[in-house]
Amino acid sequence: MQDALFPDPPSTASEVSLAKPQVAPKASAKVKGDLKHVQAAQVQAEHMALAARLPPLARLGTSSWSYPGWTGLVWAQDVGESLLSRHGLPAYSQHPLMRTVSVDRAFYRALSVSQYAAYAEQVPDDFRFIVKAPSSVCDALVRDDKGRGLQHNPVFLDAGLAEQEFIRPALHGLRHKVGALVFQISPLPPEWLRQRDRLLAQLHALLRPLPALRPTAPDGVIAVEFRDAAMVAPEIIPDLVAMLRDVGATYCLGLHAKMPPVEAQLPILRRLWPGPLVCRWNLHRRHGAYGYEDAQAMYAPFDHIQDADEETRQTLARVILGTTGAGLPAYVSISNKAEGCAPLSVVALAQAIRDGLPSPARPSP
Repeated sequence: MQDALFPDPPSTASEVSLAKPQVAPKASAKVKGDLKHVQAAQVQAEHMALAARLPPLARLGTSSWSYPGWTGLVWAQDVGESLLSRHGLPAYSQHPLMRTVSVDRAFYRALSVSQYAAYAEQVPDDFRFIVKAPSSVCDALVRDDKGRGLQHNPVFLDAGLAEQEFIRPALHGLRHKVGALVFQISPLPPEWLRQRDRLLAQLHALLRPLPALRPTAPDGVIAVEFRDAAMVAPEIIPDLVAMLRDVGATYCLGLHAKMPPVEAQLPILRRLWPGPLVCRWNLHRRHGAYGYEDAQAMYAPFDHIQDADEETRQTLARVILGTTGAGLPAYVSISNKAEGCAPLSVVALAQAIRDGLPSPARPSP
């Protein structure tokens, strides 16, 4: 990836409103839990026009979709979290800017072929999924329900388990709607951080024998994400890139307070160029490495942007434009904890992408 991929940020300011949105008229009471239909919010003409301007290979979306606070943005009326989790995906996928979603629940428990297939049936043909590999494969520790490490994980980075519980079920269930399958390596204990070369060797042994995605999912990408800055330090980058190249995988930009800023991670993508973009924008840096719960409390119910991060947004827009301009896919998911409201962050990022495009040629008089 050449430096020319990252031109100066466009001067046009983002148009997204940071204030709480005006919500469409709602039902007088919350939708009952036995109703299986979630009504989508009315599609806004400006969102349709914005979607039409975006590169077709740019797929933006959110991390999960089960947030009642998105009423008026994604949902037409108040709906409970449980109902949204089970039946909200079709309404989510009707939003013209939501062309992917990160299935984060797969990290906590492996999903079956039938569960993946049910998701695939609920979205348009051009929709693509970002899916996290189970923690049973990606976490070096077995943890309790509060995230505290209890013991070493005996199947950490086990290739057979990854294929059986992640790659094959996702491929067979989602089929051509696979976008990015992400191995997010959880924060590592000190003994692993002292053996980074060994970790890269085990990642290579994990990824090398996995079945190819392209015969079933032509747009599919396998990506690796870290939650330890030491794993993307300058001295380890050449070995990391060599490993990823050899197995045909890419690096997932993990935008999280535990990791370096986006600009500091771009050298990895430059070394991997040409290649697709996978990015998961997870947590605003103001909250610090362990500020997930603070962000959750501060931003709930996630109905407006509270901490706009223009610098990250503009950088991502430039990388997306460079990637898709080279004919390569870009998958970006955004969490509520990135700026306060993931759907509005998607709109703002889409506007930044549009503003970086060449102006449409005007017809001759």
